[in-house]
Amino acid sequence: MTSAPAAGGTAASSGTPTPTPEPDRTTVVRALAGVRPDVSPERLLADLVPPRHFTDARFSTYRANPRYPSQATTVARLEEVAAAVVKPPRKGLFARRTTAPAVYMDGGFGVGKTHLLTSLAHAVGLDASAYGTFVEYTNLVGALGFARTVDALATRKLVCIDEFELDDPGDTVLMSRLLRELADRGVALAATSNTLPEALGEGRFAAEDFLREIQALAARFEVLRVDGEDYRHRAVVTDSAPLADDAVRAAAATVPGATLDAFDDVLAHLAQVHPSRYRAMLDGVEAVAFTGVRPVTEQSAALRLVVLVDRLYDRDVPVLLGGAGEHGLFTDEMLRGGYRKKYYRALSRLGALAEDGRALVR
Repeated sequence: MTSAPAAGGTAASSGTPTPTPEPDRTTVVRALAGVRPDVSPERLLADLVPPRHFTDARFSTYRANPRYPSQATTVARLEEVAAAVVKPPRKGLFARRTTAPAVYMDGGFGVGKTHLLTSLAHAVGLDASAYGTFVEYTNLVGALGFARTVDALATRKLVCIDEFELDDPGDTVLMSRLLRELADRGVALAATSNTLPEALGEGRFAAEDFLREIQALAARFEVLRVDGEDYRHRAVVTDSAPLADDAVRAAAATVPGATLDAFDDVLAHLAQVHPSRYRAMLDGVEAVAFTGVRPVTEQSAALRLVVLVDRLYDRDVPVLLGGAGEHGLFTDEMLRGGYRKKYYRALSRLGALAEDGRALVR
């Protein structure tokens, strides 16, 4: 009769116990290129809130630099705007109809424009505000249709547009019409950009052909200049040393919720996913790791990468960069072209996220 195997060993008759195998401690790291989110129109609307990076942003937490008086002036004006938007309109036969405010903050990188825009949204109330980037609003129109987008946004008291940048003539006309419809319905508008409204479109297409649209759009905004230096006190273009690909892989395996991809795989994947879904693509992602990072030479791929970097920055997701890292990520021609401000913003944000990523390497 054969004895039953003893716990932790072989059959008792053998007299030599078999060592218990070590458990498999290999961390399975998913690939960002494998995520294909299905985003409903309702999700797109629900996502029109300030980014997580600015959850605690308020007028009271903005530190105006006394060397640049325009910063304090802008805060004071935005507080007045918030009060005007929140205050219920007068009713009655002799009540005077007032135009909803529309303000436009212009300034360089890192002077706190997004902080102030987020503060305005919080002051008015997130349930009464819509907050998104320029491209998120154009994507919303693409998903819902123009009329439905106007109806949805007209239920809010305030529409905030961060990084107001025009990519093509169609977007110029689309956004001009959208804002005109919202303003006519009494919705207050607030926007940020690194370009003055009357200069929108310069260097990107034949602006003179669309001058009427651009001027009509600019005329709706009160321009608030926000002067100052980049609060991060770092160069816009960074040349920090990249990580070794093996170090990137090892670090990704230690971070729960991290993704790990070859850079070229991500670029190819972004071409297959609509930019309106990039936010949802990052659901549950706590860190992003790229191996084989190299310069991006195709403009369409570079612009999609810019959108991804913006969404990563919104969520404070650390980034680990292997290969060539940030160095030469965008070509000199791109950095001199019409989209240069987008690329410089992406490099500034990516540099900050890469520093967070380096802290994960042990």
